[in-house]
Amino acid sequence: MNDLSTAMAILSAMITPAVLISACASLILTTSQRLGRVIDRTRRISAKLQELAQTQTDAELLEEEHALLFDQLGRATRRSRLLQRAMASLYLALSIFVATSVAIGIVAISGLTYAWIPTLLGIAGAGLLFYASLLLIAESRVALAAVNDEMDFVLRLSRHRAPAELLPHQDKNP
Repeated sequence: MNDLSTAMAILSAMITPAVLISACASLILTTSQRLGRVIDRTRRISAKLQELAQTQTDAELLEEEHALLFDQLGRATRRSRLLQRAMASLYLALSIFVATSVAIGIVAISGLTYAWIPTLLGIAGAGLLFYASLLLIAESRVALAAVNDEMDFVLRLSRHRAPAELLPHQDKNP
């Protein structure tokens, strides 16, 4: 019975990193999707800049839209770099968690007193997971700022081009 207890304890310890492996996999999937959206967004901005270069419109609005698009392009670049670093960290964390699980099994089977190896690997993996989370928070803040700027521009544009009867009436008396 003691051998079965030991085997179960070893298997339980080896499965613990699997939860973190699953978390990394989920973050890798969502980060990859976010990166794909940033790439699509960059392509749309580029196409819009080419389109604007060929159209003639109100010079003030054209200049403002160009400025917005260049700013959006800069933010998309920053986002893609943050996402790439996050994905690299997540893949590395995933690899380290797999190594942690293997190290737990090897240390347990060999009977060696190197329990510090899987512990160190687990801490390193958790650190990378934490770092990737910080990068994803920074990226989401850049994305929110980009969306807010774009919404502000569209609101200004709609006020400029909307017929007077559709604009909200403002009281002249406070």
